Amino acid sequence: MKKYIIFFLAILIIPACGVQAQKKKGKKVASPIIEGKQKVRKTDYDSVWKFTVFNPKKKTMYYCNFDYSQLPSILDQKVPDFLTFQPVMNYLSTNARATMTIVAVYGINPAIQDDAEREVLSKRASEEALAVLQDFEDWMTAMQYKNKMVFQVAQIDYRYWHGTDYFNMPPLQEQVVHVGLVMALTNKKVEIFPDPSAGARAFKDVKFLPNDATVVRSYYSMIDSLADYVMSNERYEVLLTGYSDNVGTPTYNRGLSNQRATEIKKMLLQRGVPEYRIEIVARGENDPIADNNTYEGRVANNRVSIKIQ
Repeated sequence: MKKYIIFFLAILIIPACGVQAQKKKGKKVASPIIEGKQKVRKTDYDSVWKFTVFNPKKKTMYYCNFDYSQLPSILDQKVPDFLTFQPVMNYLSTNARATMTIVAVYGINPAIQDDAEREVLSKRASEEALAVLQDFEDWMTAMQYKNKMVFQVAQIDYRYWHGTDYFNMPPLQEQVVHVGLVMALTNKKVEIFPDPSAGARAFKDVKFLPNDATVVRSYYSMIDSLADYVMSNERYEVLLTGYSDNVGTPTYNRGLSNQRATEIKKMLLQRGVPEYRIEIVARGENDPIADNNTYEGRVANNRVSIKIQ
């Protein structure tokens, strides 16, 4: 009888263990790539030269203007010279229990306007940075560093990163800029790229009649308020995303949506908002919010959405 009981329990337990193993195996792993163009500035971070005694209770973030693409050749040296990254390596070698997140940061040349080209460059830059960080992680393991490390890759808005200084800089020659490394010294979860527009005021869409790009007068007071609001905080920028209904060709609709966003941009410029703080995206007939088979739906889809960023 005992043999039958044991056999019956085994039938129940073994599949259950298998299910648990499968669940564990199927656990999602967070991507090391931080999506989006992060709108942060160099001045948001302390300099790497300000390294102090590690304090796990203090959420401290640093920026290092180190070209991380040099890491593979540096690691091949008998005695690696980490250049501007040397203070970090000194710190890690003397603080074996220190926890650190390191993000390789790159930017795409703002002069490149073609979305498809920017997307290709961004994907390539992310893959190259990940490969470099993997080499670095393997080297640290071989050198028996005991620090708990998290490695990530992120794209920043290069123009925003420098602020108004960007407009006094010589034109960029590179398609992809290796901005450097951003690090967080903490064992607590920290937002490495805080959103400068978190909690910003929301503005309603500007609606248009079908096949028209005229901003009707009833929106003028709202655009006045939008201009005042953007100018109230030098960090604020405005994203104008134009849309249309699906009547006509996709090319025509994209052009119409761009014209609508441009009309609002002109009004903001007239009200004193600098051009570099206004971004336009033309989405054409994409992302409808109503039924294009009705007149009311088409009116709803012919719009420009406004986002503070």
